[in-house]
Amino acid sequence: MSTPRFLDIEYCQTDDALFPTAIAWSLGDGRMKTVIIAPDDDWLPADGDLGDVDLNYLEEQGVPLLELVRELHQDLPDQTVYVDGFDPDEILIDKLFGAVGQEPPFEIAPIAELITGLDIDTLEDQRRQLMIDEGLEPQLPENGVYALLLLARGEGLLDG
Repeated sequence: MSTPRFLDIEYCQTDDALFPTAIAWSLGDGRMKTVIIAPDDDWLPADGDLGDVDLNYLEEQGVPLLELVRELHQDLPDQTVYVDGFDPDEILIDKLFGAVGQEPPFEIAPIAELITGLDIDTLEDQRRQLMIDEGLEPQLPENGVYALLLLARGEGLLDG
């Protein structure tokens, strides 16, 4: 069995906007990558209201979409990538790849499809507890991926 891959996306959601702002994913060797995302102009609402999201930060620190998509193609080809299952991850991935006219090279599945011995509520409770125990800030995508890696390791799905 190959090492499961995990992904978490932070996003901006207002009445008029829903788009990814940061993404983290795990690699086959257990390392992680984290990227701030430079938003596509088409994602931004006409009224400019992004709630508490700092557009200047995203534009200055963010990676261009084409570069990010290229990296995801390199790192996650033909993979099933597991997410916590509580965010609109599929919509966000489609938005990300759609902005550059491509299809995602991977399939997204909730962690409950990987860890089948526990129901979704128990998985979420354990994930939340791991975040608290490890002192992880939930709004950072790398922390979401780390918590999923710890969950999988706890279930014997990872080495180490």
